[in-house]
Amino acid sequence: MIAKKVEVEENVAAEKAKKKKKTSTSVLMGAAFLMATSAIGPGFLTQTTVFTQQLAASFAFVILLSLLLDAFAQINIWRIIVVSGLRGQEIANKVLPGLGVFLAVLIVLGGLAFNIGNVAGAGLGLNAMLGLDPKTGAIISAAFAIFIFLVKEAGKAMDKVAQVAGAIMILLMIYVAFITSPPVGEAIVNTVAPEKISIFAIVTLVGGTVGGYITFAGGHRLLDAGIKGVESIPEVTKSSVTGIVVTGLMRVALFLAVLGVVSKGLQIDAANPPASVFQLAAGQIGYRMFGIIMWAAAITSVVGAAYTSVSFIRSFSPVIEKYHNWIIIIFILVSTLTFTLVGKPVKILLLVGALNALILPIALGTLLIGVYKKNVVGEYKHPLWLTITGGIVVVVMGYLGIDTLIEQIPLLFK
Repeated sequence: MIAKKVEVEENVAAEKAKKKKKTSTSVLMGAAFLMATSAIGPGFLTQTTVFTQQLAASFAFVILLSLLLDAFAQINIWRIIVVSGLRGQEIANKVLPGLGVFLAVLIVLGGLAFNIGNVAGAGLGLNAMLGLDPKTGAIISAAFAIFIFLVKEAGKAMDKVAQVAGAIMILLMIYVAFITSPPVGEAIVNTVAPEKISIFAIVTLVGGTVGGYITFAGGHRLLDAGIKGVESIPEVTKSSVTGIVVTGLMRVALFLAVLGVVSKGLQIDAANPPASVFQLAAGQIGYRMFGIIMWAAAITSVVGAAYTSVSFIRSFSPVIEKYHNWIIIIFILVSTLTFTLVGKPVKILLLVGALNALILPIALGTLLIGVYKKNVVGEYKHPLWLTITGGIVVVVMGYLGIDTLIEQIPLLFK
């Protein structure tokens, strides 16, 4: 009888452990895809298309270098956040009182401004997919994003949407890359021996993939799901790298699709470069496919921007913490109303875009200082190779970010 009872208890414990492991895996994958799909927005599609036009096969080298910088940044940030059990702004405030507030202001303003572009992208996606008016499409898309945060398990719903949307985008992109028959051999050679190099393209890609709110999307999601502590490092590292790999797959597939079109001498429409690529590759069906990809890219970026931006002010007040889902909804509504009533405020986007380039070096630099403070990480010892590689990203992106800011400010007064 006792043996039977022990066996039942062991089975229950094993079932609980199995369920916990499954939940943990789901959250880790959700965080990876949240980071990746936050990065894969309307700007991502346009940037990749335009730079491939300019650099042709040499853009392969830019992708490789930017992915390495992305990986060094994300592995550091995710690890430090999870080991400390603190959000980015909380670590910043421990490093220097008030720095967390400054960082939060940058993140929220940047997230809000770029979310206007994300909402617009979602409207354009439904326009290409179904022929809807872009503003009507934007309102429908915003309603879908808001619904995610109204459901009881909003975190799980967000994870699932990010994973499904990410998979759809990658599969469709790979298909288009396949039918354009790009010169793959030439791209492989240029990955290590490029004919030309664009520093501007590298900075833009790194800033677009791990800049602004995207820097913290995955790490904050893991904290909210209860994943923290030194024992979580192996899984967290794997999750952060998975996010970069997903982003890289999408970037490479789109690059090859555009390269296939460019290598055939076909003319890409400057008014809407990514849509033009799909239309040239697969006609009207290709244009509809572009609509699906654009909508999926935009809607996941809307969700990611709103969620991560609000996560930066949650710790400032118990009221914000309690009603954070409603504040996320307000964030999405403000972005949507701004687009439908005003349009995309170009000058604001320019300024915030320049400031966004500085968020990564400020954030990563602050966290690298914090990881050597006992009041942040306790007795944890950060690997030297991560500190060095993270420091390189801070210096490179800091210098180039300031250069971009100096270049952009005069444009505001024209």
